[in-house]
Amino acid sequence: RIMKHSTTMIASDGKLSEPGVNHPHPRSYGTFPRVLGVYAREKKVLGLSEAIKKMTSMPADLLGLNDRGRIMEGCIADLVIFDPKKIKDMATFEEPHQYPQGIETVIINGQICLEDNKLTGAAAGKLITPQTTKP
Repeated sequence: RIMKHSTTMIASDGKLSEPGVNHPHPRSYGTFPRVLGVYAREKKVLGLSEAIKKMTSMPADLLGLNDRGRIMEGCIADLVIFDPKKIKDMATFEEPHQYPQGIETVIINGQICLEDNKLTGAAAGKLITPQTTKP
C-alpha cells in the first residue's frame, strides 16, 4: 500500500564509499534493482514506468533539480540502461558487495561510466543541489 501511494518515492540512504570496503547494508548495492525486479516485475506492486518515475522525476522535482530525472532535451544525461527481464539485486547481508544483474550501461552527466559490467574509469559524478541546476 505504501509503495503504491501516489506520493511515495524510491530512494536509498545506503552509503557506499568504496566498493569492497567495510560491511554496508545490502541495499547500498541493490535498492533500485530490487524495486524493479521484485516489486515491479515479480510482485507487480508497481508498473515498470511507475517504479522508474518514483526513482527519477519525482525525487528530482521534489528537490528542485529541474535538469534531472527525465529524458528530454536540456536535461543532464544520467541514464541506467537495464534489461527489465533480468534486473535483480544480488547483495545479501552476508555478502553485501555484489553488484546487481541486468544493468548493461550507466551514463552519468553524459559519460559512460559502466559498460558490459566494467567500470570505464570515467568520474563524471558531481555534487548537485537545487542551486547548481538551471531554473
